[in-house]
Amino acid sequence: MARRKMNFNANFDIVMETLNSPGLLLGSYDAAGKANIMTIGWGSIGTIWGIPVWTVLVRPSRYTYRCIEHSACFTVNVPSEDIAGYCATTCGSRSGRDVDKFAECNLTAERAPSVLAPIVAECPIVYECQVVHSSEVLPDRLADEILSGAYVDGDYHRVYWGKILGAYAEADARERIRGR
Repeated sequence: MARRKMNFNANFDIVMETLNSPGLLLGSYDAAGKANIMTIGWGSIGTIWGIPVWTVLVRPSRYTYRCIEHSACFTVNVPSEDIAGYCATTCGSRSGRDVDKFAECNLTAERAPSVLAPIVAECPIVYECQVVHSSEVLPDRLADEILSGAYVDGDYHRVYWGKILGAYAEADARERIRGR
């Protein structure tokens, strides 16, 4: 089914529910043009600096970090219920350095129309984002509860703010994501 342009905040509720569990898929290309996806469970969507923005967090130890640093863009892909669990587990536990996660999950990488990043053809909602700012998480400024829970090993994230250049949804996106 074809995706149509949507307002970036349409479907906000279901996108945030899916982000929290089982997760969304962050798409990027490496320097050689290899498509990569990574599961994300932390992020937000909203308006910053008067523009629509996805904010995502990626640890420098992750392969995706190098990909986004190279291209300065990414996609956020919202999986349908039928692929969400397996893809979230696989793409959150295997590295794109070692495996082609698109092949592993039997997914199709398509070039996004507006950014140098792949979209997941099987996902009913996708966002195309151009990095407009990035910043390191500063441990001395984190609340103790976050520091002791999310950063036990000290692998602090880089936060990327991506201007949403395109947001697209299939007509039956909500039903597919909820599995109805």
